[in-house]
Amino acid sequence: MERREFVGLSIVTVLGGCAHSIGGEGSVEETYGLIGQIRANPGKRAELIGHLLAGTRNMPGNIAYLIAEDLSDPDSLWITEVWQTKTDHENSLSLPSVQDAIANGRPLIAGFGTRVETRPVGLRA
Repeated sequence: MERREFVGLSIVTVLGGCAHSIGGEGSVEETYGLIGQIRANPGKRAELIGHLLAGTRNMPGNIAYLIAEDLSDPDSLWITEVWQTKTDHENSLSLPSVQDAIANGRPLIAGFGTRVETRPVGLRA
């Protein structure tokens, strides 16, 4: 297992073992999560972070949106998202602020790395 895959799985494990449960029992849709790596063009990571932060405020159904710098790669980010439902995540992609973040961030992105879908079961605040 590569280090980056280990980091992603570690985040899943941490979220899975957290203090209180997310979502109610008997929900029609289960809580949905994504963890993914974005590689910025060289020297553009901070600028990309700014666009992502600006475009991801006030997203209905979003429980957490964490942007983390990769300490071993100066151009990589890890994004951890927790949503009330997968539908909430899908709907967020049509929000004007998210569309702006995508349009503004796209030229700064060199590529994508590991991406995993998860079912978050707990979150410690």
